[in-house]
Amino acid sequence: MSSTTPAHDAARHAMVVSQLRTSDVSDTRVVEAMAAVPRERFVPGHDVLAYRDTLLPLPGGRMQNTPLATGRLLTEAAIAPGDKVLLIGAAAGYTAAVLARLAAQVVAVESDSVLAGLARTALADVAGVTLIEGDLAAGHADGAPYDVLVVDGAVETLPESLVDQLRPGGRIATGIVDRGVTRLASGVRTTGGHGLADFADIDCAVLPGFARPRGFQFPG
Repeated sequence: MSSTTPAHDAARHAMVVSQLRTSDVSDTRVVEAMAAVPRERFVPGHDVLAYRDTLLPLPGGRMQNTPLATGRLLTEAAIAPGDKVLLIGAAAGYTAAVLARLAAQVVAVESDSVLAGLARTALADVAGVTLIEGDLAAGHADGAPYDVLVVDGAVETLPESLVDQLRPGGRIATGIVDRGVTRLASGVRTTGGHGLADFADIDCAVLPGFARPRGFQFPG
């Protein structure tokens, strides 16, 4: 695991000032959490680029979401200190570490065994996070109900079986893929299902296992 250096600290500060605060990451708690978590420890092999506003390659062909996309998702999720959060796409653990500073409990799901191993090591001293290695689209029903669902990446379709793990009134923040364009969207689970509304067009890491059935259209 990389060591935090003065250069990393300066890059983290620059990320907060030039990327987050200028781009509608307006939740003070989110900004403070992202300013505190050393992102370089969660992007193996890319610690020099950890704070750039770009997707970073990870083992298994996956990509680390950009700081801005993650910051916008967490801001839109409006996470309260007492919330229980289901995180889909834990990757190497960065967003789980940020969420641990915002919520009471975090259940982080990762399907790639190598990434899950990296996350397990990186999160070893982070309280309040349970890492689950398994199918992203399946979530973790044994831990339901959750107050918030955060999908830290873009999906073509969000399964109702995953949304059903939220309590009624639970909040959703996710990236979506629509006709080849990635966007960020949010919504609320109701007793009748859920709806999503776009709130930003942002480059976002695409997650595996969420292929859209032929003829599917995202609910508005």
